[in-house]
Amino acid sequence: MKCTVLGGRGLIGSQVVERLTAAGHEVVPASKSTGVDVISGKGLDQVLDGADVVVNLTNSPAFDQSSVAFFETSMGNVAVAAEKAGVRHQVILSIVGVDQVPQLDYYRAKVAQENVLRSASTPYSIVRATQFFEFVEAVLSWTTEGDTVRLPATLVQPMAASDVAAAVARAASGTPLRGIRDVAGPDVFPLDELGRITLEARPDGRHVVTDDRAGMFAGVTGDVLIAPEGAELATTHYRDWLRLQGPRRQRATSGP
Repeated sequence: MKCTVLGGRGLIGSQVVERLTAAGHEVVPASKSTGVDVISGKGLDQVLDGADVVVNLTNSPAFDQSSVAFFETSMGNVAVAAEKAGVRHQVILSIVGVDQVPQLDYYRAKVAQENVLRSASTPYSIVRATQFFEFVEAVLSWTTEGDTVRLPATLVQPMAASDVAAAVARAASGTPLRGIRDVAGPDVFPLDELGRITLEARPDGRHVVTDDRAGMFAGVTGDVLIAPEGAELATTHYRDWLRLQGPRRQRATSGP
């Protein structure tokens, strides 16, 4: 099977490429660095030529209102090119609970991407994942002031990027879902507790203060960001993952 992975050089995309290749598939990683631009459409026809599956892991360069236009335009261009090329399966990565958090620009943008994919003619699969372990330090950085990190007690269920990639690769290798598969980590944490666990394992002089008005997740209440019934749960625990990362090199300053 020939698979084209758009965003194939990124955190998830590079691992999906590795997994699909190891499974014996012919894999073409595509990104701006390989001459493919999902916004202008440049290079899409060429990179999708002969592909059975396209995995779209491209991401918006910003997480504000402009991300809506990015995902609507890019998904539309990919869908048209996939139909033209006779692709039999399109796969995208989205977010658990994404349609229940309309107050977040980036989440609205991912809902728009999902809707464009559903309206296309090609059979599809949507993998919705929870927050990645790799982005926890970036989340802390967004609300850091001096040595204080302010975080709400929003419930989250993070997972390792490697487990996300595994779920995406499984979806790409299988029959189109024509729907959604939810995947999540094995443990649920209040976000402020997750911050404390992180700084206890990798101390850098900061401490966490609970503030339900702080950061992008401040307006998220209840359990909308944790795994719904029937979700696939990964086996990598956050504390175990932290231990394997070793000492902190520097504070994270940005992230999705």
